[in-house]
Amino acid sequence: MASLLADILFEARGQAPPPSKDFYQLVVTRKEVIFRWWKISLRSEFREARPGELKESHEDFLDDPSLQIQIAIVFGGETLEHTFNMCRGNFDFLVRLPDPLLLYIISYLDLEDIARLSQVSRRLEMLCNSEKLWEMTVENLTGKITPEMRTMAQDVGWKQFFFTNKVQLQRRRAKKHDSDESLSD
Repeated sequence: MASLLADILFEARGQAPPPSKDFYQLVVTRKEVIFRWWKISLRSEFREARPGELKESHEDFLDDPSLQIQIAIVFGGETLEHTFNMCRGNFDFLVRLPDPLLLYIISYLDLEDIARLSQVSRRLEMLCNSEKLWEMTVENLTGKITPEMRTMAQDVGWKQFFFTNKVQLQRRRAKKHDSDESLSD
C-alpha cells in the first residue's frame, strides 16, 4: 500500500485571516512538514522581508505547538487534524486508488451504499454520479449490453436508463443467476 503514497501527501495554500495579507503554504511529504510564508505589507519594516520556510520531520511537528497553532490559524482545525493524521501514519488509502479501480468496486455496491458513498467527498460524489459507473452497473446486472440498450442509454444517460429499467434489469439478473446455478448443478 505504501506504493500508493505520492511524495507529496498534502498541500494547501491560503491567506492569513484579516487584516493580514500574508500568504502561506503547507506541504506534507512522506518525511516532513514544510510551512512557507510570504509577508505582504505596506509597512516599511516588512518591505524587505523575504519569504520564509520551516521544515520539520513528522515527529518534530507533532511536538511543536507553535507551528501547530500557526497552521490552525491559517488553514483551520480540520487541516491541522489531517496533518496530525498523516504525521502519525494514518492514511486514507481509499481516496488514493485510481478512478477506474474505484469505479469497478463501486459498481458492485447496493444503491443505498452508493448514495451514502457519494456524500463522503467531492471526488466520490463525482464518481458515484458518473456515466461510466452506471454503465458498469447496468453491465453487471445484465451481463451484456445490447446495441439497443447502448443507444437508449446514450440518449437518456446511463443513470437515468438504469433507474428507468431497474425492474427489467433485476429480472434479467435473476434469470442469469438461475441459469448459472443450473449449469453448475
